[in-house]
Amino acid sequence: MLRWPGYAGRFFAIGLVGLACVLIYAIARLGTLFLGRERRRAAVARLRGRLLREAMTLLGATFIKLGQVMSSRPDLLEPETLDELRRLQDRLPPFSFRRVRRIVEEELGAPLEERFAEFDPLPVAAASVAQVHRARLPDGTEVAVKVLRPDIRDKCIRDGAILIAFAHVIALHPTLRLSNPVGHVREFVGGIVEQTNLALEAEHYALFRKNFEGVDGVIFPRVFPSHCGRRVLTMDFLRGTKLDALPPGDHAVLAQRFSHAFFKMCFIDGFVHADLHPGNLMLRDTGDLAIFDVGLVKRMDEALLTQFVDFARCVSMGQAHDFIEHMKQFHTYMDGVDWAEVERDITFFIAKFRSQNVAELEMGEFANQVFALGRKHRVRPITEMTLVLAGVVTSEGLAKILSPRANSWQEMATFLMPILAERQSRKQTG
Repeated sequence: MLRWPGYAGRFFAIGLVGLACVLIYAIARLGTLFLGRERRRAAVARLRGRLLREAMTLLGATFIKLGQVMSSRPDLLEPETLDELRRLQDRLPPFSFRRVRRIVEEELGAPLEERFAEFDPLPVAAASVAQVHRARLPDGTEVAVKVLRPDIRDKCIRDGAILIAFAHVIALHPTLRLSNPVGHVREFVGGIVEQTNLALEAEHYALFRKNFEGVDGVIFPRVFPSHCGRRVLTMDFLRGTKLDALPPGDHAVLAQRFSHAFFKMCFIDGFVHADLHPGNLMLRDTGDLAIFDVGLVKRMDEALLTQFVDFARCVSMGQAHDFIEHMKQFHTYMDGVDWAEVERDITFFIAKFRSQNVAELEMGEFANQVFALGRKHRVRPITEMTLVLAGVVTSEGLAKILSPRANSWQEMATFLMPILAERQSRKQTG
């Protein structure tokens, strides 16, 4: 139940910003009335994204993180809106070293100087949820110490409760209710709140390291449990080049290594890093691909894993009737869907995309049209699937950045073949 005396000021501030955005949106839309249909659609979608981005920046860290999560949801938002949200910056002013010291000492139960031989008071990174300091353990190991922003968890829970209340109001509208606003907001908020418990992130690192034991060329930093808590995470300090800072060129081997690592998470482990972007990946001098910032993950049970494998089969090698069967089996939809029209639409864009060469072919654009088709015919993926689907689009885009010749469709199909064969064999023998 909401503690309204403590929430009232924040509720009012969010409502005021929202009202201002609605008024600006209504006025700005007048300027699009004389545009052609497609130009008007794109302009309106871009306008929505710009207003969302500016409002979330104004409302602070929780909403910045919410916007970043929303920017990976092509099932809900149009490409122009997503492009604006992806511009949200995750760089905020750092909080003081005095507060860092207090948090670290409270979590680790000892003075800072007893737990660390060195501790740089200036952070190497400051984001919306935490900031990172370089330090050194008493045995000389160089480490990165991630420290949660003061009170950020309470702020996320407070803002999340208010957003869920707003979602319930939106769900009163019979058409808007079809998008399941309450379910999607709960999914957003749950992912954000989970990132404010660094003990969970430490567990994620341990599981990723276990899953990738014996996989050459892919590493996750070690975590030091004796120097961790809910608000502090200590891990190896990794040196190398972030993938968004690599020199121009064709990094085909690295692109394939990244794609295979992501496919392994999705189709074998059922434990997916849901915040993969170039800033969270690093090429070390050893040639290894290092992956970090694993606070946002998606666990897939067997039913969800089965659905995702089937969706990937449709994307990489399926025909229109395969998509139709997948939608009917796994997705929610309203009565009265014209499946013949859905099949005609799917047939058209499958032919369009598979006629393109590797340089032109983009899974992100394909997924955007799949989701647009779902919106058109009121067919929705289950909420739990969307973070993983967004990860596929992100991974394809990153592979293309590393190597313009990367063919994620072919890579996925090749990776899936033995998995599908094994599943078929189990079904026959079962």
